Amino acid sequence: MRKLLLAFFAFCISFTTPCFAQDNETLLIGPGDLVSVSVFDTPEMSQDVRVSDAGTIRLQLIGEVKVGGLTPSAAAKMIEDSLISHQIMKAPQVNVRVKDYVTQDVSVLGQVKNPGPYQITTPQTVLRVIALAGGLNDDADRKITIQRHNQPDKKIDYYLANNADQAVQTAVLVNPGDTVIVPRAPIVYIMGDIGRPGGYAIATNDSKLTMLQLVAMAGSTNKTAKSNLKLIRKDADGQQKEIPVQLAAIQKGKQPDIPLQQGDIVYVPFSWMKNTAMTASNIAASTSSAAIYVLH
Repeated sequence: MRKLLLAFFAFCISFTTPCFAQDNETLLIGPGDLVSVSVFDTPEMSQDVRVSDAGTIRLQLIGEVKVGGLTPSAAAKMIEDSLISHQIMKAPQVNVRVKDYVTQDVSVLGQVKNPGPYQITTPQTVLRVIALAGGLNDDADRKITIQRHNQPDKKIDYYLANNADQAVQTAVLVNPGDTVIVPRAPIVYIMGDIGRPGGYAIATNDSKLTMLQLVAMAGSTNKTAKSNLKLIRKDADGQQKEIPVQLAAIQKGKQPDIPLQQGDIVYVPFSWMKNTAMTASNIAASTSSAAIYVLH
């Protein structure tokens, strides 16, 4: 039994592509790739051939065989079937290996530090590819899309969680020639009497942002601000509508927090009454200080 197992492993090692690895192949043969074809115990039939634009290779005794879009192991099976159908061999054992991938660049586009093409020769995890591009920008959406180069219609979605274990466990492979697209995260706006007015990306770990979170990110409302805010949101027909927001009630837990949507505008009104009261208080404090100074 042991001799039988050793013979099996020796058979696997004799080929360039391990037997066990064939089930896990993800890299597909594409036009322009240089393919090495070998037939076990028949060295005269071994040859290196370039894949045509149509995805075919021309082999001795067989002719044209379409291998484009196949894994090396699937291409080997295709060639074995051709050898049998042409009555050239009864039980051929074919090995196919890609010696040179023409499409070795992966393109990383969108909200990364350094977008552009990066050279990889084997499948890499999406995390490594994003690291090659310098990582995500602050306003990057964590919903990433991967487009396969041999299957333009096939797109794979990957969510890059802040949780390290989740990010690693769900990571997908990126093949040479693929395109990784990192879109911009949805933006919400806060204007008016606020510490740092402007647009803020919904780039939290769960891709959600609430009213309280936005106010905190914007530096909180100023002392002269009203607590009655306005949420301006487009409805299903594209019409803008104003939604009153009782910020003080939300802060005290008397009303539920409001989840925000892409394009929402939060307006924080200025309170003339608060400003007048604060001004009067400042004047009174200044007068009191001056009177104390004169008495002394």
